[in-house]
Amino acid sequence: MSDVAPSPQSVEASLVVDNAFVVDKVNPRLFGSFVEHLGRCVYEGIYEPGHPKADEEGFRQDVIDLVRELGVTTIRYPGGNFVSGYRWEDGVGPKEQRPRRLDLAWHSTETNQFGLHEMVAWLNKVGGNELMEAVNLGTRGLEEALDLLEYANIPSGTALSEQRRANGSDKPFDIRMWCLGNEMDGPWQTGHKNAEDYGTLAASVAAGMRMIDPDVELVVCGSSAHGMPTFGSWEETVLEKTYNDVDFISCHAYYQPENGDMASFLASGVDMDGFIRDVAATIDATKARLKSDHKVYISFDEWNVWYQNAEASQTAKGIGNWPVAPHLLEDVYSVADAVVFGDLLITLLKNADRVHAASLAQLVNVIAPIMTEAGGDAWRQTTFFPFALTSKYAKNGTVLAPKLDSAQHHTERFGDVDTVNAVAVRGEDGSMTVFAVNRSLEQTAQFTVSLPDDGAYSTVEAQTLHDDDINAKNTVDDQNRVGMQTNTSAAISDGKVSITLSPVSWMAIHIA
Repeated sequence: MSDVAPSPQSVEASLVVDNAFVVDKVNPRLFGSFVEHLGRCVYEGIYEPGHPKADEEGFRQDVIDLVRELGVTTIRYPGGNFVSGYRWEDGVGPKEQRPRRLDLAWHSTETNQFGLHEMVAWLNKVGGNELMEAVNLGTRGLEEALDLLEYANIPSGTALSEQRRANGSDKPFDIRMWCLGNEMDGPWQTGHKNAEDYGTLAASVAAGMRMIDPDVELVVCGSSAHGMPTFGSWEETVLEKTYNDVDFISCHAYYQPENGDMASFLASGVDMDGFIRDVAATIDATKARLKSDHKVYISFDEWNVWYQNAEASQTAKGIGNWPVAPHLLEDVYSVADAVVFGDLLITLLKNADRVHAASLAQLVNVIAPIMTEAGGDAWRQTTFFPFALTSKYAKNGTVLAPKLDSAQHHTERFGDVDTVNAVAVRGEDGSMTVFAVNRSLEQTAQFTVSLPDDGAYSTVEAQTLHDDDINAKNTVDDQNRVGMQTNTSAAISDGKVSITLSPVSWMAIHIA
């Protein structure tokens, strides 16, 4: 007989919400996304001339409607690994004159039928979104970055600004946020550099761009994963060279179950939180060492669940095999994936004082919350729902310090972790929303939220993402298998909300 007591079927967790303890305002850029020339993200995703729901410019209206519902803010473009071999000039001017090029990053052919002007036009149709432009520091450098900035932001009177006007955009694009390359620490990156060389290049590009437009906001490349061999030393070297000329340093992180370890996968937010704290410490140390009063924040401009070893992520091979818009990275997400995804959103919110921008990678078809069929439907993946609700309730809100007390359980990768993770955000209208996740595979959680004692709250509405089958998915043949459900266990009394969290579930609890 075993001496180990069986685990209880229900555990407890509580959150105390106090208006006096503030983390920070939620920067709207926290709800950014990412459009890369990769697979079917652009072609057959947001752009498909001839589709029954495409407009006169070839933009799919059904996708635009879903993007609006999703609530994204910034759009990082055009990459990603793609940008490290991209010539921005190929994507402007008359479409019939645009060259076809090899894309080394994803072993594809780029037709350049969609470029900077099309992206700006698409964003204008979506409405309320900001372009976050990336420059190529893999195969190119200072001159090309300056040319692109002049083309995009100078009103008129120069060769490049007049070229933009001749290409149909009389007014400048006024792009505020620029990424100085992409994942330059990664050996897979075209033009990969060591920290010393990249930091030197990024510093010169940053200084040059500010000579044209002093008010641009610049993102320098941090590590492309928490587990990179150069992590830490990369940030230290790059920030030492660029600190006073940049506004953000990037973090990238993707999560998937390792060796079937679902318990650790469900606690992936623990790793993201550690990643943020480690980078923040390096920022602070560099600031002190340089005796600077300048502030640098984190742009977590790639994050998601991504099954990187799955068949869907395998690129084409062969010198004669360069497909156009191949099906790449088209992961179909489960309920468990969406719960992890929701936990990552909670983690970003809890670090709103350090993370002032983030980009869900990506937006359509490629590891995306929105999927499409060529000539057919567009639908929501399971991950769509946590993002849409969090954006709806948290955008422009204020994160309150999470005073959380939760039962814990053991994971192989992270040791003991909180079974319930949660954060409270006070909305602009004074309402409160608590986002919570139950990371346990088996145990229900009885969750209590103690509200501020000002008597301002009297109603509660809770929506839960959960399914008894944690592998349930929305597919082209069953597009509405998974969705949000009203949690009828939510009750409010004497300044407290009580609610039951099912195993492997994410929820938004809106209190007014």
